[in-house]
Amino acid sequence: MGGAKVVVYGLSTEGYGIACQMAIKGADVFIVDESAHMAISLKSEIAKTYPDVASLKEDEPLLGVEPIDVAISRSQYLFFAPRIRKTGQETKMEIHSKFKDATAAVKKGGSVIYNLPTGVGGNNENISLLEHITGLEVGKTVSYFYYPLAKNQAPEIIGSFNGKSDENLGKLLTSDKKEKKFVAISSSELFHAIKILSQFSGLSSILEVCKFAQDAGTRADLMFTEFKNLFLDDMTSGLYDLRSLGSSLEGAGTMMYLVNGSIKGIEGYIKRLIDEIRSTLKKNELKASRTKVVLLWTLDSYEMRGDKVDMLNSLVTKLRDYIGDVEIHQGPTFDLFHSDKTTIVVACSKADYEKISKSGKGTDIITIKTNPLCEILQ
Repeated sequence: MGGAKVVVYGLSTEGYGIACQMAIKGADVFIVDESAHMAISLKSEIAKTYPDVASLKEDEPLLGVEPIDVAISRSQYLFFAPRIRKTGQETKMEIHSKFKDATAAVKKGGSVIYNLPTGVGGNNENISLLEHITGLEVGKTVSYFYYPLAKNQAPEIIGSFNGKSDENLGKLLTSDKKEKKFVAISSSELFHAIKILSQFSGLSSILEVCKFAQDAGTRADLMFTEFKNLFLDDMTSGLYDLRSLGSSLEGAGTMMYLVNGSIKGIEGYIKRLIDEIRSTLKKNELKASRTKVVLLWTLDSYEMRGDKVDMLNSLVTKLRDYIGDVEIHQGPTFDLFHSDKTTIVVACSKADYEKISKSGKGTDIITIKTNPLCEILQ
């Protein structure tokens, strides 16, 4: 395992996380920064000093670099973990384009590990594309694995062509004592689908049932439950995976019904949140022209998936239909400059909400927690 040559394509939070893990284990790791068009050498001491991409970028330490194709051609393992920023049909085009760039220099005997979610059957297309680009045959002259990464959560299983295990790769990806299990790619796709559907069907149940909590007594009772700390940030995590799953399915079966129902549940919640903001104006006899909305949502700009950024932009657009003055606030602290307008602060994550509590907010500020109950604090 020590000295294994590894390239992680994409300077993403998830990609950087596994790159650091492998570098600390003694692998020879390069990580591709697409914006700089270079492969950066990631040594063990750098991985230990800089826990995330933001701290590495901020400090800009002197690092060894190589042309991307040179680093990839020398690698035994190529991890495909780019940041995806396009939406809809353009997403697929962006991924295909990056996958072609990443795999063009893969040599005979190399292994490609695909880290984005594909839905059901999506890896078949990737395998065909890989064979077309490299001229190599998967399972014979090049290996292919499926390992969809999520932030702060690595899969327990590795999808492998024909279910063949790779002991070296298993050791590289094991972060605790629990060994990774290799299964067929088709099985790993289904495992990921179950995980995502379970997550979102549970979330949809909470969001739909909370609509019925209309009176103050019922709402107060429900405040004691753990989901009062379930924020929009949590609801949006994995939405990209859910949409990938939906686009890989055909027909109108039960599984498609679950996917569409979950997406509708989140869209319905956003509508309810906006309605709550509007009714807050009405109850407090506030004019839209004398009101300012601050969306407090600190996002990780290096995450592989761009669904939180999309959600935030969509929320801004929808709110501006009613209130002209809408701004986004991100960062480690929350300081609200004095304004002659009444300010409605919408806390989109638990960490962002805690910043408000510490800031000692003024009297002319109304806070809305983006939890299933759309809690309003005045």
